[in-house]
Amino acid sequence: QVQLVESGGGSVQAGESLRLSCVASGSSASVNAMGWYRQVPGNQRELVATLTGGGDARYAEFVKGRFTISRGTSEREVDLYLTSLKPDDTAVYYCYVDLEFSGGSLQAWGQGTQVTVSS
Repeated sequence: QVQLVESGGGSVQAGESLRLSCVASGSSASVNAMGWYRQVPGNQRELVATLTGGGDARYAEFVKGRFTISRGTSEREVDLYLTSLKPDDTAVYYCYVDLEFSGGSLQAWGQGTQVTVSS
């Protein structure tokens, strides 16, 4: 069973930075992509950033220039560096992984980590 463990959320002031980390375990399938979504209560979950298995990074417009996604020490680890944080960035951030294996594909999600930015 695939498990994702997130860490690094917290409460900061506007303008400060955080680093979120995510580690996937429990599968030897190929990683197509890993990344982060976020969700505010009452809103849909929205993509923040994704890193493909080939190393291409893609970002939502609202985080370009402020957030950076990078691979950790393995293809099953991904970090998200959040800088110049704004109160609007307050949300639960969820890590996900898209896996591909001979029988198909699988997407798994972490439980989420809270990021709170105060003005």
